[in-house]
Amino acid sequence: MTLALLAVPLVAALLALAIPSNRWRPWLIPVAAGLHFGMTLITVFAGQPKFPTAWISLDPAGQLVLLLISTLYLVTSFYMTGYLRYHAQRQNRVFVSCLLCLLGTMTLITWARHLGIMWVAIETTALCTGPLIFFNKTPQSIEATWKYLLIGFVGIALALLGTLFLAYSSLHAGLEPTLALDELLLHAPQLSKPWLHSAFVLMLVGYGTKMGLAPMHTWKPDAYGAAPGAVGTLLAGGVTSCAFLCILRIYQICCASGDFAFISPMLIFMGLLSMAVAGVFMVGQQDYKRMLAYSSVEHMGILILGLGLGAPALFATLLHLINNGLTKGVLFLSAGNIHRSFGSTRSTVVRGALHRLPVSAGLFLAGFLAITGSPPFGPFISEFSILKAGFESGHFVASGLFLLFLLVIFIGMGATVLQVVQGQEPEDAPRTAYREGVLTIAPPLLLLGLVLVMGVYIPEPVKVLLQNAAVFLEVRP
Repeated sequence: MTLALLAVPLVAALLALAIPSNRWRPWLIPVAAGLHFGMTLITVFAGQPKFPTAWISLDPAGQLVLLLISTLYLVTSFYMTGYLRYHAQRQNRVFVSCLLCLLGTMTLITWARHLGIMWVAIETTALCTGPLIFFNKTPQSIEATWKYLLIGFVGIALALLGTLFLAYSSLHAGLEPTLALDELLLHAPQLSKPWLHSAFVLMLVGYGTKMGLAPMHTWKPDAYGAAPGAVGTLLAGGVTSCAFLCILRIYQICCASGDFAFISPMLIFMGLLSMAVAGVFMVGQQDYKRMLAYSSVEHMGILILGLGLGAPALFATLLHLINNGLTKGVLFLSAGNIHRSFGSTRSTVVRGALHRLPVSAGLFLAGFLAITGSPPFGPFISEFSILKAGFESGHFVASGLFLLFLLVIFIGMGATVLQVVQGQEPEDAPRTAYREGVLTIAPPLLLLGLVLVMGVYIPEPVKVLLQNAAVFLEVRP
């Protein structure tokens, strides 16, 4: 099953290169996504993944992220076929191939229990997503692609250096140098502390760059603003989740070594800093796709803050990982529809979207309420649980700042969203040939339904998966 999960998207990518039809090629995406999703369900729920026995195996944390990216990719794949039909005049061979390769590389990250393989896999995601951001071939997309690649490569280089430091921490302690996660966890208390601490800082900065944590977030507004909505969905809900899983690996090793007290203040600081930066740039933001990029910066900060609060917040943090990924899909896909109709991402141009695109604009408004933690949507439950864990663990200042930043972000984001969806269309507002269709409306509608379900009742299999992952990460020396 492991080989099949990795092989299906890669074989589909090769077929995409071979198929000459620009019209039929995009249908490879939902076909591969459907097969991948079916095998994921079998692996995660019906099968019994064995761990830790090899460099490539699936542990509870990997299962959770794999389920998220497979679900998000499946729903987005149908939207993508509708999107590419709208852009039928553009050659999509490279785009479709890279999109399918991205699924394969994200899958490998979830299965990797060797930090070297994990690093190679997440580096490959950058190579896959570069052409996706560049798809529109505008000056903005060219600039965004280069910025994404340059900043991402610097970050991933720091992560590689941190990975080498981690291997040296075992060598310096007189142990056999290794990057196998199981062996590192087994010998974590014996690892050299200075080298382990240096490795953590470098890997936090390096993989934090891929997540888009402040101040390493500067690629996000440009990349998310220039990329198609479906690509933004996979970046904000898929690639960043994989980067977070990479941070979970070094987090687990540090906890096993007894160094949680060392890493906790850094994680809390980075989390709050990301929320603060996001809040500053959201206030008065007139580009609604860049606004979504800063929203992603905010929620990556919430995830890191939850890690910093420790075991009491682990379940809520992992729940928020799921909720954020699904909600970002609602926002990016509906924003993509609005963009295609108005031909602009500026709130000074886009007004009264509810009149022109009632479903897409309604989804965009509902997505805003969900992502800012309004009940009864899923993010409300996870954010409230993180806040509760913060107060219960004695982090009163951090919890107070968390609440303050949430308020600022709600106000700043709400001003832009309401300006886009409400009011009357300007008489000179541009109008394109785009009309709402099933393939571009059903996917965000389905994702919104999932976000609502996660806020009202967490399905028992998903709840068990979350509990298993939280227990698995609670490693102590």
